Amino acid sequence: MTKYNWGLIGIGTIAHEMADALNAVNGEVYAAANPHEDKLAAFAKAKNVQHAYTDVNAMINDPNVDVIYVATPHTFHYDYIKRALNAGKHVFAEKAITVNAAQFDEVAQLAKDKGLILTEGFTLYHMPIYQKVQDLIASGQLGDIHLVQVNFGSLKDYDPTNRFFNKDLAGGALLDIGGYATAFARTFLDKQPNVALTTVKFFETGVDEQSGIILKNDQEQMAVMALSLRAKQPKRGVISGTKGYVEIDNYPRATEAKITYTPDAHATTTEIISAGSEELALNYEVADMQRYIDQGHDDGQLVLSGAVSHILDGVRNQWGMRFPEDSSN
Repeated sequence: MTKYNWGLIGIGTIAHEMADALNAVNGEVYAAANPHEDKLAAFAKAKNVQHAYTDVNAMINDPNVDVIYVATPHTFHYDYIKRALNAGKHVFAEKAITVNAAQFDEVAQLAKDKGLILTEGFTLYHMPIYQKVQDLIASGQLGDIHLVQVNFGSLKDYDPTNRFFNKDLAGGALLDIGGYATAFARTFLDKQPNVALTTVKFFETGVDEQSGIILKNDQEQMAVMALSLRAKQPKRGVISGTKGYVEIDNYPRATEAKITYTPDAHATTTEIISAGSEELALNYEVADMQRYIDQGHDDGQLVLSGAVSHILDGVRNQWGMRFPEDSSN
């Protein structure tokens, strides 16, 4: 695997984790950008950053930067992704990759036109356990997959000024945590859903506080999702087939899956499979991104992100919840 120079935009919590991963995989963080000079200097010192930029454009245009990592609030992703792609850089963007599907379709096409890799930071795309689960399903041991159930509940402090609840920053459960649940569901559905049934509870700022979502595709496979920003739930996914089911706890960074085989109503057997380490989740992301660049394609991850983006748009449209970025679409 070739080592590439990464430039980080944003120095928040997830950027600290990514910097640790880059140091572990590449031995350094090539560059980081933030307009606050004191905070940037502290981050650079703590995270072995070789080049610090208070001007984001200067970092994007640094000829030695190969990959731009975007770790800002959702509403800034689209602009930074376009700038980076137009500068000839590969891009790894945190979820949600864009605020809406129209933005996604534009940057995905731009990446394709430029021959560049664009990837979204869903850790479950990169955790090794998922390849084992996919192989199990492909073997037919679970039979035909009929149903996926997935939850994500996060208990955020009551604070209408926080970005989680800020409509101008594309807040709400759907974009903040719902992408993970939707990515899990879509991974194990054979086709894109064409039916969505949903109900929502809004927070006082007008963003979604919690919701229930049912998806169905034309193969009659279904996914049932529950999301909340004000009620803790286990991060749990279940994939159910005609011969058994798989339970995956902490699915965004899962390392284990419990399989229950149900050949008939009265006899079951179980097994546990495991792979990977939760602590290495972002290391896997870095390694996969660099492998994608080496091989010239992303193993279909951007297509999956596009499917998720369009599902999220369809759900929001039913709620009538629009962000400022939607006005031009």
